[in-house]
Amino acid sequence: MTKPKDTVVAELTADLQRTRADFENFRKQADLQKQQYGALVKISTVSKLLPLLDDIERAISVHPDILEPITKNLDKTLGELQLSKIPSEPDTPFNPDLHEAVAVEGDGDTETISETLRPGYSYAGETLRPAMVKVQKSN
Repeated sequence: MTKPKDTVVAELTADLQRTRADFENFRKQADLQKQQYGALVKISTVSKLLPLLDDIERAISVHPDILEPITKNLDKTLGELQLSKIPSEPDTPFNPDLHEAVAVEGDGDTETISETLRPGYSYAGETLRPAMVKVQKSN
């Protein structure tokens, strides 16, 4: 027994609509995966630069007068890359989300940073590497 032509057309139309919806969902998923992969590659690349940035920072601290032009250029480039140093100057409040305490001195409730051992960096607002710090507890 054959189906009426209208029923066959309706079934084929429904199949076509489902196939289009499946394809659209697949395309959206592929685009999302491509974006996630791109972000992962950027984070991986920037992470590999951190030891070099540490070396540059040490060189600048030894010869700040000679390397001042590099400092300005470095800060500009880091800003363009959405890479920023995590604040960890002395007397900055300790934040375990941004800082990694390797030593704690004193007693009290208030925790502030006494020394930065290694700078931390955030990339596009996310902590990439926490700052390694010494913490001073006081009242």
